[in-house]
Amino acid sequence: MSAILEVQQIEKYYGRKGNLTHALGGISFEIFPGEFVGVMGPSGSGKTTLLNCISTIDTVSAGQILIGNKNITTLKEQALARFRREELGFIFQDFNLLDTLTVYENIALALTILSTPTESIDGQIQKVAQSLGISDILHKYPYQISGGQKQRVASARAIITKPSLILADEPTGSLDSKSASALLKSFQSLVREQQATILMVTHDAFSASHCDRILFIRDGALFHQLARGTEQRKNFFDKIIEVVSLLGGADSELV
Repeated sequence: MSAILEVQQIEKYYGRKGNLTHALGGISFEIFPGEFVGVMGPSGSGKTTLLNCISTIDTVSAGQILIGNKNITTLKEQALARFRREELGFIFQDFNLLDTLTVYENIALALTILSTPTESIDGQIQKVAQSLGISDILHKYPYQISGGQKQRVASARAIITKPSLILADEPTGSLDSKSASALLKSFQSLVREQQATILMVTHDAFSASHCDRILFIRDGALFHQLARGTEQRKNFFDKIIEVVSLLGGADSELV
């Protein structure tokens, strides 16, 4: 099976010669179709910079990033914008929904931007809404629904275009524990039932324990990896906590 995402020895520097800050220092890994992968690390570890580079928000200083066998580090601005629109899905901590549009319209917007035939839009929205349990709120506005519902709407918007890779940045950060748990279970269902591929940055060990695999980042480098396999979530959670304790220093920021 070919990897959906290949990160090959990427480096990211800030500043000028003599005063360089290494945010990322030669990090490499792969993610395969249908994987739910978490990225953890203390503040300043480079996890956000890594996500920004993969999402094309930022550029690498060295190395390559391949998504679906396409080297995004060589794409020009117009091709990059098209690639981002067609191949990537984004889920943010603050939802980024448009308050003047209904839930239905927020989700439909992603398809409209891709010039999806009008007659096929409703069926796609109904299907994804049912899978995320938001069918009953499609005609409400964002201010009329809860934080957990807003994040599921944001998730629907991210997956409706069937992107190669979904990037989630602290998606449970603004949610209470019940809403967070429901969202993470929705992510697991998307991976299982729709073969979605998700890369999630999180500081929270509970959220990370729902993933198939965790990448731990420290000082801009890959510190350790954990794969869940067939383990129960509680056992996987305990192993995550063990690795977090080894990271040292800022481990309180991770749990």
